Amino acid sequence: MPRTEIESGEFAGWFTDVHEPYEYESAGPFYYRVDEYGPVSAFRAQRKHMNADGVVHGGCLMSFADVSLFTIAQGHLNGPGVTVAFNSEFLSGALEGSWVEARGEVLRAGRSLTFVRGLITSDGTPCMNFSGTIKSRPKA
Repeated sequence: MPRTEIESGEFAGWFTDVHEPYEYESAGPFYYRVDEYGPVSAFRAQRKHMNADGVVHGGCLMSFADVSLFTIAQGHLNGPGVTVAFNSEFLSGALEGSWVEARGEVLRAGRSLTFVRGLITSDGTPCMNFSGTIKSRPKA
C-alpha cells in the first residue's frame, strides 16, 4: 500500500494514501499506523461525513471499514488485493468532531484469501462491527 507519512497536526506520525482519491479526498481522509496494540485506522469526523440526522453517514463508515480491512490485514497479504465479501452491523452513531477508530484481527490468511473482522469506535464507544474477505491479486 503506498504510504505518505503525515508530518504535522493531529495525525503526525500516521500514514495515508494520497494517491487514492476516494479514500483520501472524498470519503476521508483516513489514516493508519501500527501501534503497541497492532494495526489501527482513524479519522476525525467532519461535517462532510455527516448525514441529515447529524451522525456519520453509514456509507462513510462502510467505506472506512473497507479501507480498514486492508490496514488490519497488511502483514498477511500476498501483494495487492480486492474486497470480495463485506458485512457490517451499525451499533450507534458517531458525532461530528468525534475520533473514529477501527481495530481488528485476521481470522485466517491463506494464499489467496484473507478473512478479517473488526470494530469501529467513536470516542471509544462501539458504533459498527464489520468483517470481510480480501482476495489477493497477482502483482502487475
